[in-house]
Amino acid sequence: MTDITKPARKPARPYFSSGPCAKPPGYSPEKLATQSLGRSHRAKIGKARLAYCIELMREVLGLPDTHRIGIVPGSDTGAFEMAMWSMLGARGVTTLAWESFGEGWVTDAVKQLKLEPTVMRADYGQLPDLDKVDWSDDVLFTWNGTTSGVRVPDAEWIPETREGLSFADATSAVFAYDIDWTKIDVATFSWQKVLGGEGGHGVLILGPRAVERLESYTPSWPLPKVFRLTKGGKLSEGVFKGETINTPSMLAVEDAIFALEWARGLGGLDALKARSAANAHALDKIVAERDWLGHLATDSGTRSRTSVCLTVEGADADFIKKMAKLLEDEGAAYDVAGYRDAPAGLRIWCGATVETQDIVDLGPWLDWAYASAKSA
Repeated sequence: MTDITKPARKPARPYFSSGPCAKPPGYSPEKLATQSLGRSHRAKIGKARLAYCIELMREVLGLPDTHRIGIVPGSDTGAFEMAMWSMLGARGVTTLAWESFGEGWVTDAVKQLKLEPTVMRADYGQLPDLDKVDWSDDVLFTWNGTTSGVRVPDAEWIPETREGLSFADATSAVFAYDIDWTKIDVATFSWQKVLGGEGGHGVLILGPRAVERLESYTPSWPLPKVFRLTKGGKLSEGVFKGETINTPSMLAVEDAIFALEWARGLGGLDALKARSAANAHALDKIVAERDWLGHLATDSGTRSRTSVCLTVEGADADFIKKMAKLLEDEGAAYDVAGYRDAPAGLRIWCGATVETQDIVDLGPWLDWAYASAKSA
């Protein structure tokens, strides 16, 4: 390998993984509240902390009182599958897929639930034609495709008078974009994305139309215990007040509370959006200044501001692995290789827990890694 001069300055926090993502600035485990640790989640203190976490999520998201928030098992995947298994089958289903997680919901609908959905696909970096979605169906989509760097532009394509329910996998979108909650019947996310929280827990948000579906429809297939949201034909309201279906990690709950209090202290959702936008802008500038870098999502209007996916001229999967390893070995950037099912490239998390200066400092290191990998 030719000796190529390394940049003098490294990102102070080289955490660019797209999940679990960077912790909030200033985080340390010693700063977590500990009064709920070692206690039952059903004890007064456990219930109070879970309810407080839900209250903080509502406050920071600006979620209206019409929508319920529940902490559920299985991260975003568990939350979304809980919604699918509990509510689908009452009418036709349309699934939108433009990246790997959307394809996962297609697989669930087709192979597991045997629903014969209408499937609308687009290649990585693109969106299907949203104007052609049939809203007499229930519609499943990812708001922000973590593995493709493509997002829906807004909620304007979702009609207020829809017949079906809207199911939004919003795990890389909440706390980063404005979401019109009047257009969302079901939304799911995990703390491990934009909040930089821990994995294993999902969040399920239900609008009134979703609650109506749950209380008026019983699926034909059996539901495992962790998917059951009703009892005696009525919504299990306790789930949305901190009475979780199974035992949560109170350590993970306290971790999420830390991140939410940090977000509230910054100024809430507007501040989080601004931080993410500044990070994405800094990365856009890096890309624009290099002819060997590009955006997988070519349309800036539907390009993610959180999980930004980049193309690298002439790179295959092995080349990207070399670049990522070089950066990791130097402590300059961790976990920047693109998702395994996506086209070969880099993926840089630009969510609010990342500092903009660290994105700026990453640019010269990308140059170094690219040149080093080419000369190897």
